Amino acid sequence: MSTTSSVRARIAFVALLSATTFYCIHKYRRLKRLKNLSLNPSSTSKPSRGKIFFISQTGTAKALAQRLHELCASNDIAFDLVDPRSYEPEDLPKENLVLFIASTWDGGKPPKNGEFLVNWLGESAEDFRVGSLLLSDCKFAVFGVGSRAYGESYNAVAKELSSRMIGLGGLEMIPVGEGDVDDGELDRAFQDWCGGVIGVLKGGSAEETNGVSQQIGAVENDLEYYDSTDDEDEDNDADGGIVDLEDIAGKAPSKRNGVVKVTKVDGKKEMVTPVIRASLTKQGYKIIGSHSGVKICRWTKSQLRGRGGCYKHSFYGIESHRCMETTPSLACANKCVFCWRHHTNPVGKSWQWKMDEPSVIVKGALDLHTKMIKQMKGVPGVTPEKLQEGLNPRHCALSLVGEPIMYPEINALVDELHGRRISTFLVTNAQFPEKILMMKPITQLYVSVDAATKESLKAIDRPLFADFWERFIDSLKALQEKQQRTVYRLTLVKGWNTEELDAYFNLFSIGKPDFIEIKGVTYCGSSATSKLTMENVPWHADVKAFSEALSLKSNGEYEVACEHAHSCCVLLGRTEKFKVDGKWFTWIDYEKFHDLVASGESFTSTDYMAQTPSWAVYGAQEGGFDPEQLRYKKERHHHPKPQAVLA
Repeated sequence: MSTTSSVRARIAFVALLSATTFYCIHKYRRLKRLKNLSLNPSSTSKPSRGKIFFISQTGTAKALAQRLHELCASNDIAFDLVDPRSYEPEDLPKENLVLFIASTWDGGKPPKNGEFLVNWLGESAEDFRVGSLLLSDCKFAVFGVGSRAYGESYNAVAKELSSRMIGLGGLEMIPVGEGDVDDGELDRAFQDWCGGVIGVLKGGSAEETNGVSQQIGAVENDLEYYDSTDDEDEDNDADGGIVDLEDIAGKAPSKRNGVVKVTKVDGKKEMVTPVIRASLTKQGYKIIGSHSGVKICRWTKSQLRGRGGCYKHSFYGIESHRCMETTPSLACANKCVFCWRHHTNPVGKSWQWKMDEPSVIVKGALDLHTKMIKQMKGVPGVTPEKLQEGLNPRHCALSLVGEPIMYPEINALVDELHGRRISTFLVTNAQFPEKILMMKPITQLYVSVDAATKESLKAIDRPLFADFWERFIDSLKALQEKQQRTVYRLTLVKGWNTEELDAYFNLFSIGKPDFIEIKGVTYCGSSATSKLTMENVPWHADVKAFSEALSLKSNGEYEVACEHAHSCCVLLGRTEKFKVDGKWFTWIDYEKFHDLVASGESFTSTDYMAQTPSWAVYGAQEGGFDPEQLRYKKERHHHPKPQAVLA
């Protein structure tokens, strides 16, 4: 070996030895600080008050932070509850102890109230001038709130906080805790994590938590849950009784020991947890088995009383008082901003729950539906004849909530309905193209087209799939393969998608639907997950103008066929198929449809069409209101006195 090589080898050895020595000393000092910084109340040195930061979008993380704050107070451990918006990150090096309760929002990013703090930590950790010992006197722990349905971004913010804090020299007391808002185990995960934190703070280790979990449960039972309405940008639901799924941790009724028990059958959990069941039941839903639901529609009640049917009555001849609204899957793959179910249903990208048999679901839905219809007996306007008809439903709207097409036995369920000569309208959110292709003939198949561009679809539907746009386009393509009636359903939201006229038109050629329903968004009150207001709701005149503009762009391929002014809804029909000799045939011959299904032969949408009555045609004086019904108007006064007048 040459002299030069020998010198280089010695230098390398000394450098390695120095680095190893430095690492060992640094590790020893970290462990020593971790032991000495224990917040034992008997300690003579009283540390400064710790900080509990909540990084929250919908209020869940904030509610959990409040619970932790109460728990620490009950253990004589002083903490301040801090909103990161009001905190200067430059003060972090002065802290001895910080706890983070952090949710993950769109695309794995932090909610707005935590953006600056998280970005500051990231920039500091990457800045070589800051150094890796900036937070060496700070002990910390992180709990994340997220949804596994979002894949790789699950609790990404919590994991990043932990990584950045460690990179700046922080001492992590226990591993990152992770809670999933969709699996019913969020409370349990948070309770276990809190037990570890309190164990360390009281001078023990993360494992020495005997008794702490029970204490946490007791605190949760006594605690008045944190009210997110204190935040000016975290609005509550219009109905205070509604529990938003993403806020369940903060608003659900108290549970013994703070734990929600999730029933499992053959190793698979039930979709509807006790908390979700309680919330949906309070909203009027009847739960069937472990994953299905049924609810009586207000239009069903209305037509039972002879006060008019829904827009499907005007457009397609549905008898609203004989319509059953149900779903075989309460789960959905989107979290739409205009969801009128307030996101109280579970979410998921695939079926992962116990499955009930189709016959059980259909029988349960019919039993519960007829039971609700019977409750209308004696209500003013409900005649014995209408009540008897209502007890014999002829139509099923598979659009109640969630994503019906996710149910693995959806074809068998449709067969059960058709076997009873009950027609089917199924709505899918355009995220399962393969399911659309495998669907058997149904009376009418809908695809929700909530936006016309990738950016706006992501903002409005908040889909779980990373390839949501590709799935959306493939779903439209799959629609073109169907022989029965197909519909695009457009929901117009002012300020979100009403300016996308050209982009919407470009989607027509992909799916070539028979009909296009254009409806103004229904305002259901502000919620933690939706900031829509009445300003986002278009007038019927706006919907008509949008529809007419789309029709003009199609150069006669689609024309405005029907309207239902009360529902703020307009129907475009494919002219070459459904306008015969100048007359529209948007209605359905339901008996003919059932005969065609029973025959087992192939058939198309024009084989069971029926002529549209004049009062339902676009531009008619009735505005889509059936003249045989009695229009019921309310005078808007402080003490409204209803007045019935003939339409």
